[in-house]
Amino acid sequence: MSAGIRGPRATRVRVTADPDWYASANISLGIRCGDLVFTSGQAPVDERGRTVGAGDFEAQARRALANLSTVLTHAGSGLDRMVKVTVFVTDIAHQDAFAPLRAEFYGDPRPAESFVQVAALADPEWLIEIEAVGAVEA
Repeated sequence: MSAGIRGPRATRVRVTADPDWYASANISLGIRCGDLVFTSGQAPVDERGRTVGAGDFEAQARRALANLSTVLTHAGSGLDRMVKVTVFVTDIAHQDAFAPLRAEFYGDPRPAESFVQVAALADPEWLIEIEAVGAVEA
């Protein structure tokens, strides 16, 4: 029989925004747990959950990054405090178009990142979705 892990449990706190563009899908924008915040994949949607920038990768990437920034900020973090980022795209050829956005949006040191091509995202119009783990400073 395993002794298990003992000690205080970390409190999980739901991260919200007003309006919360994922509320209708019953998904949390993010969860803060201790000194970290874990975001849901942030898509190119406006405050009402409507897709923006149809067919325009850069416009969609900028919106997804803006949404990511909002979630991280509401949790006490920010794009400059991301430690891990996962970028999901429907076409790996967008990697070159995303590179300059890293320099514009990410802080130094740059976070660890995975850039992954997927067969599809939740909405067929989406070209990108971004999730991250950010540090929260007391």
